[in-house]
Amino acid sequence: MPIGAEPQPDGIRFRIWASAQREMTLEVDGRAFPLMREAGGYFSATVGEARIGSRYGFRIPGEARLLPDPASRFQPDGPHGASLVVDPSSFRWTDADWGGLSLEGQVISEIHIGTFTPEGTWRAAAAKLPLLADAGISLVEMMPVADFPGSFGWGYDGVSWFAPTRLYGMPDDLRSFVDRAHALSIGVILDVNYNHFGPDGNYTARFSPDYVTERYKNEWGQAINFDGPESAPVREFVRENAAYWIREFHFDGLRLDATQQIFDASGDHVVAELVRHARAAAGPRRIVVIAENEPQHATLVRAPAAGGYGLDGLWNDDFHHASHVALTGRNEAYYSDYAGTAAELLACARHGFLFQGQRSAWQGKRRGMPAFDLDPRCRINFLENHDQVANSSAGQRLAMLTDAALLRALTGFLLLGPGTPMLFQGQEFGCTSPFLFFADHRGELAEAVAKGRRGFMLQFPSLRDVALDRPDAAVTFRKCCIDWSERDRHAPLLRLHRDLIRLRRRDPVLAAEGVSVDGALLGEDAFLLRFFGTSDDRLLIVNLGITLAPQVISEPLIAPRADCDWRLVWSSEDPAYGGRGIGEVVTAEGNWTFPGRSTALLAPTASKTRDA
Repeated sequence: MPIGAEPQPDGIRFRIWASAQREMTLEVDGRAFPLMREAGGYFSATVGEARIGSRYGFRIPGEARLLPDPASRFQPDGPHGASLVVDPSSFRWTDADWGGLSLEGQVISEIHIGTFTPEGTWRAAAAKLPLLADAGISLVEMMPVADFPGSFGWGYDGVSWFAPTRLYGMPDDLRSFVDRAHALSIGVILDVNYNHFGPDGNYTARFSPDYVTERYKNEWGQAINFDGPESAPVREFVRENAAYWIREFHFDGLRLDATQQIFDASGDHVVAELVRHARAAAGPRRIVVIAENEPQHATLVRAPAAGGYGLDGLWNDDFHHASHVALTGRNEAYYSDYAGTAAELLACARHGFLFQGQRSAWQGKRRGMPAFDLDPRCRINFLENHDQVANSSAGQRLAMLTDAALLRALTGFLLLGPGTPMLFQGQEFGCTSPFLFFADHRGELAEAVAKGRRGFMLQFPSLRDVALDRPDAAVTFRKCCIDWSERDRHAPLLRLHRDLIRLRRRDPVLAAEGVSVDGALLGEDAFLLRFFGTSDDRLLIVNLGITLAPQVISEPLIAPRADCDWRLVWSSEDPAYGGRGIGEVVTAEGNWTFPGRSTALLAPTASKTRDA
């Protein structure tokens, strides 16, 4: 890397951008070494006495304490302590044959390492990877791991951006996790946060005030300076970080947090720049880069030649919000723009994002942009994620909030419908462990965070008189750890997910390239999707309401191919999943029954009778 502590044949080269300083001293294992000031505000030195495992930091005039390296590869005592010299080449990888992946055919699981197992380590999480592979999950999205103060947290307040947090183990433990995942044909992408620095342990301002800017208003503090004076080294810092995770840890891509808060008015947006550098770092390996973007701007996933940023996917909040209202019947706060109807879910399947430039009543302004041209695989669809589960009084999972039949039906829609599906840790077996907001801050900061969380939750009228768990309480964190014994106790729900993912991957129509999808309403609470293959079709029937038995259906999409009838392939009401029984969806005479609160997949079969 051009910054940080880099092993060299003649010692360790240290280099840092510190434009606010005229002179600085490097301290390695208690010994002081002079730093040479370079053009552009950089300082550097190559120290022959330094070694792998040396602890180091920087001293600046007027500062009594030793300051850690902003580009440190490891902080053994946390962000406030000394930095550690790490050899990134010592790990023995076994994934030479791993060629990376694309979004095609993937089923994602978002996980938080600290709560994924009771131990909360990369080693313990790696031991669970075979269970994810058994369920059919092929891509892990790891919540942020850049080091942060305290003993627990979500990771979005990371301050040591190049240092995997010491809370989950050593850097090579993270490498071992990725290596093990690749051995099981599972990819791993890392959630990274380039929209702000955390409020505690961020020492970048000591080296240069130009890391941040006051030109933009940021929801979580000061905006990062990507387009103002002295922004070039800041852009370097971020693009090198993106490349670093790909190159040194073999991650298969990145998930960019809250990109609407990454402000850049330059001609080359920093998001597009960091994506290019991440792909270059991967070499021949394929990687995927996806983004969270609240307004769901399609520009992020359009090709650079078309004026886009070249990402692969975008989180689809519209899919979640419409599904959540359908599942819970509640549309408070930011859910108030959604009705949870069959029409909304059908629109999600056909068009991806519901808001493509029309006015949002909740936001009081237009939201989104036209996205009709996007490949469905670009849309990351989900029923749960870390934010949405936590945005309730008790961090409850959907298995605790809704009717089991309705959840099975919407799970079928998620995993068989268009888009790239994502689950949240343990969702595949009906995990009931809550996921709450937790952050191990101290003193005034802890009080400010707790107050801010309470203020955020007040947008939900039903929660205004509900006592919230303290974010800084260790018990809040501990109660979020997954209970893996539920995987055996909830075997029917695990079987449901396993079968659906297998169907998604192996069905000759659902898994084929070039399949077109159309859909239509079958009533106020029911809709169908027709998958048109080259020589075969599939029909997905989703009914959110009561059982329907129409005498006449004038919708042409439900008509089978010539000389064919429809046969049932899969139903969410199969008793193997805890359902009430399948029954007939369509009889030999062509009479239809759409069971209530269910989803069914049908395929054509040769007709036994032919009309005269």
